[in-house]
Amino acid sequence: MIRRSVARLGTGALLLLMLSLLVYVGLDLLPGDAATARLGVSATPERVAELRHRLGLDQPVLARYFGWLTGLVRGDLGTSATGKPVTEMLSDRIGNSALLSGITLLLLVPVSLGAGLLAATRRGRHVSAGALLLVSVPEFAIAGALALLFAVTLRWLPAVSLIPPGDSPIAHPEALVLPVLSLLAVGLSYAIRAIRAAAVTAAASPHVEFLRLNGIPPRAVLRTAVLPAVLPVAVQVWLVTGVGLVGGGVLVEKVFGYPGIGELLVTSVQTGDLPVVQALVLVLGGAMLAALALADLAIVPLTPRLRTEEVPA
Repeated sequence: MIRRSVARLGTGALLLLMLSLLVYVGLDLLPGDAATARLGVSATPERVAELRHRLGLDQPVLARYFGWLTGLVRGDLGTSATGKPVTEMLSDRIGNSALLSGITLLLLVPVSLGAGLLAATRRGRHVSAGALLLVSVPEFAIAGALALLFAVTLRWLPAVSLIPPGDSPIAHPEALVLPVLSLLAVGLSYAIRAIRAAAVTAAASPHVEFLRLNGIPPRAVLRTAVLPAVLPVAVQVWLVTGVGLVGGGVLVEKVFGYPGIGELLVTSVQTGDLPVVQALVLVLGGAMLAALALADLAIVPLTPRLRTEEVPA
């Protein structure tokens, strides 16, 4: 299991490198660039050419990419087209996105476990149907519907998560509610279905059937047989979903104007700010690889038979 996780990390790192190259070249092919976007209406051919030279955009794309890669090895993520260091821009946003994902995950774990176990029973068929419906709805549509209900119709919450510069989102809890609810709905749609499937499989096993035929109370069967079989799957789903919340939060943050890395990513793509986009691709991709590796390792302590079995890489 550990060897397989290490091998997956190596493969993932290679894929991440290839992804960074594709993103770099792909953004370079888009019309316009950071110089044109930065100058705006004041852009003239002379001013654009001067700024492109200052930003190094007049060099071949592969030369710029390998220059960025060399800087990355030294721990330098480069400088944004706005003139600010990319590291500084990310440090301001990563904490905000981590807070949003962390709150969502704290709510997701107990709700998805309870709802997933309930969905595996006849009484929970409506929960299962609701999760299936949610998984087919895109994040921005869920965010828009929640904003329409709670901000426009009921006027309970702000439609935009405006946070003054320098302030922590914790100081403005009302700005967190709608983004958290949107991400929670997206995360629950996947987690509930995965936990339900694991619970249905566990409940149909001969071991559980034996316990039922011997008169063991349903709650005891759930606690001693079904839940231990569901937990490895649930932990994997929570770990992967936790990182997926950051990726899924790209659209949600943009809809609500929340100052996280998702909103920064969309803005940077629109302005052609390659150094920022590249850094965000590495952050999101690296976080996903780490979550997948942790998900693999988390199975071992939760599944006794894997502690003694050798799993081929």
